Amino acid sequence: MKIYNTLTRRKEEFVPIDEKEVKIYVCGPTVYNFFHIGNARPFVVFDTLRKYLEYRGYKVRFVQNFTDVDDKILNRANEEGITPLEVGEKYIAEYYKDAQALNVKKATVHPRVTENIPEIIDFVQKLIDKGYAYEVDGDVYYSTRKFPDYGKLSGQNIEELEAGARIMIGEKKKDPLDFALWKAQKEGEGLAWDSPWGMGRPGWHIECSVMSTKYLGETIDIHAGGQDLQFPHHENEIAQTEACTGKKFANYWMHNGYITIDKEKMSKSKGNFFTVRDILEEYEGEAMRFFLLSGHYRGPIDFSRELMEQAKNGLTRMRNAKGNLEHLVASGADGGMTEAEAAKLEELDKYRQQFITAMDDDLNTADALAAIFELIRDVNTDVKDGASKEFAQKALDLLMELSSVLGLLQVEEEKGVDDEIQKLVDERQAARKAKDFKRADEIRDMLKAQGIILEDTPQGVKITRA
Repeated sequence: MKIYNTLTRRKEEFVPIDEKEVKIYVCGPTVYNFFHIGNARPFVVFDTLRKYLEYRGYKVRFVQNFTDVDDKILNRANEEGITPLEVGEKYIAEYYKDAQALNVKKATVHPRVTENIPEIIDFVQKLIDKGYAYEVDGDVYYSTRKFPDYGKLSGQNIEELEAGARIMIGEKKKDPLDFALWKAQKEGEGLAWDSPWGMGRPGWHIECSVMSTKYLGETIDIHAGGQDLQFPHHENEIAQTEACTGKKFANYWMHNGYITIDKEKMSKSKGNFFTVRDILEEYEGEAMRFFLLSGHYRGPIDFSRELMEQAKNGLTRMRNAKGNLEHLVASGADGGMTEAEAAKLEELDKYRQQFITAMDDDLNTADALAAIFELIRDVNTDVKDGASKEFAQKALDLLMELSSVLGLLQVEEEKGVDDEIQKLVDERQAARKAKDFKRADEIRDMLKAQGIILEDTPQGVKITRA
């Protein structure tokens, strides 16, 4: 497998530190609101990376944090009249609901900042002791110039950064490029911990360094997140982590591209800001996941109703293929595969190889989806009524094997129909038997208007939902 490494700006062969287990850290949400469509992309993309590595036989230790200490959380607590910790609890629960709708698997560990304060304080103290950080009136800052490789991830140099750097009002740092590791408690802030520098709370960047090294070790395989985190967040993580441990922080850095809304940047002021919860009111989670995987993860992707409809239709096509094969499994011929079916099944294996080739090429989910649709087209052409149950089952197994790696076709649809619909189906069958085709067609059209499609096969009536 080759992965595009942001650090080296080239595709590299993926070689894990431990040949049996891959260690991945992905930056998670700041839990003060429902997460938006832009957040959803890294959650889905790197969940797919995890699923693919597991498919290829690796054990994956996957850590994704929750930022539950932040100015936005303190502001939301004041707005809602609850504590900052209650804000975190509320929106972590909402995260899990939306992530489940997108078929995003829970991380091996979901650490929270508030659960790792002693480790954060210890990490900051080590940076002070090593001369990489300093304290001013309860604030602790990282001395950016002390780290000679600063800028290596984002490709920026100190001179360029210095030109745009400013010291904000209220900041007491020595250099405009320095960044906060620990913030002294301000008047009215309801969330703070005692530390060697007085009451305060962690800065944003330090949390991921601490939680990654705590749960995954000093050097990890893959650190991932959205393109917007490349600078300064991930750049600062590298600086503080490598200064503290003296070791390389992550071997591979992966970043997904931005999402635009109808070709414009998403913003609340433009009124084109969509949370996943908003979108789930109109589209199901699997359709949204399909959309997010329909383009290459590193490129930008445009969110629009038209593209969501295309994703919905693509998912429907996959589900219809699954339903057709399930129907054949239930009603196909017994007695094992024919020689022709055995040869066809061997031929279908090329789609598995095509899928793997795509995913091995820097997680190319767009081409992986194309391989699945070629499989579906081939199966629809050659797998007819009268196929053996064994062949239909093996074709179904292949479809489900590949789809599950992408986190698709995981929602179990309702199989049965209610008594009223079944009564109409039975009445239609009786009408056809009595050659009353007018009544049979009336019932078929009536059911079609309700989204129930009837298909007459040699094995009986096949009922599907549009």
